[in-house]
Amino acid sequence: MVPPQIKAADKARRSSVIATITLGFASDPVARWVWPDPAVYFDVQPKFVDAFGGNGFEHGSVFETSCGRAAALWLPPNVEPDSERIGALAAETVAPERMEEIGMFFAQMDGYHPEEPCWYLPMIAVDPFATGQGMGAALMKHALNKIDEARMPAYLESSNPRNISLYERHGFSMMGEITTPSSPIMTPMFREARG
Repeated sequence: MVPPQIKAADKARRSSVIATITLGFASDPVARWVWPDPAVYFDVQPKFVDAFGGNGFEHGSVFETSCGRAAALWLPPNVEPDSERIGALAAETVAPERMEEIGMFFAQMDGYHPEEPCWYLPMIAVDPFATGQGMGAALMKHALNKIDEARMPAYLESSNPRNISLYERHGFSMMGEITTPSSPIMTPMFREARG
C-alpha cells in the first residue's frame, strides 16, 4: 500500500478540514458525552473544532491527507485554543444542569496541560469511511518529524481509548486520567522532546 501523502492545509481548506474532523468525531465518547443529541452535535461540533484547533491554520500547523479524508489540528508552542469561544459554545448548547460537571472536566484538562512550551494536538480524525488505511499514523509521523526537528515536546488528550495504542507507538506516554461521575475517560499523553 502506498503511504498517504500529507500536506499543510491552508485557510482555503478550513471548512473541508473542519468537516472531516466533525465526521471523524461523530462517535467519539467525549464529544458525544458533551453533545449527545445528533442534531446539536452536527450544529455545534464544527464551531467547536474551529475554536479548539482552528488557530493552527494561521501557523501552518494543520495537516491533512492529499485525499482530504483525514486531518490533524496542531497548535505550536504559545498558540492556544480560543477558550472564550469554547466557553460560549458550551454555555449556549449544554443543559445548565450539566455545565458544572463539564466545567470540572475541562478544568482537569487544563490541569494536565504542560506548563513548558510544547506542541499540542487538539484533534486528529479520519473520515469513518476511510479508516484502516494508515492515514492517522501518517499524519502523526509527519507532524512529529517536524516537532522533532524543532526538538520540542508534544502533548495531547486521547478522548477515545481505541487511539491510545496509536499514540503510544509514536512515543506518547499516559499521564493519568480525566474523568467525572458521568463522563467517559480522557487520557492526557505527553511525548518528550527528541532529536
